[in-house]
Amino acid sequence: MTISRLATAAVAATLLAGGAAPALAQNHLIVPVEKIQWQPAPPILPPGAQIAVLEGNPAEKGPVVMRLKFPANYTIPPHWHSMTERIVVVSGVFHYGMGESVDRAGSQALNAGSFVSLPSKMHHYAWTKTPTVVQINLEGPFDLFYINPADDPQNKTVAKAR
Repeated sequence: MTISRLATAAVAATLLAGGAAPALAQNHLIVPVEKIQWQPAPPILPPGAQIAVLEGNPAEKGPVVMRLKFPANYTIPPHWHSMTERIVVVSGVFHYGMGESVDRAGSQALNAGSFVSLPSKMHHYAWTKTPTVVQINLEGPFDLFYINPADDPQNKTVAKAR
């Protein structure tokens, strides 16, 4: 599933309205930390996460840089992407593991400053114990496919609406 066009439009509107106010001139982009505006993450992620798109449009082809802010005790169930995902831990501790089920004991804790590159189609999951921020660099469009469709928060939203 691709990132919600509505969520992307909301983030883009905030940026264009001067919310994040990046300075862009001849391929030069500056986003001061105090100008980063967080939005609720799109419904493809479990509730509670926030997103800030720093460069590009996650729904379109091309380079994308975004940050995700996770609360304590947050889990992204096993999933995969059609593109390589490059992650830098900005703050907190990001726990990630490979496989088709969450194995906290078998995952790796990455402290602030750590980097991980996850190739396309690799099954992986992530979780936090404390509030954590990661920066993700990728070639859009961004997508996320849950191994178990029941883990997809969008399916849960549809089920609640019935």
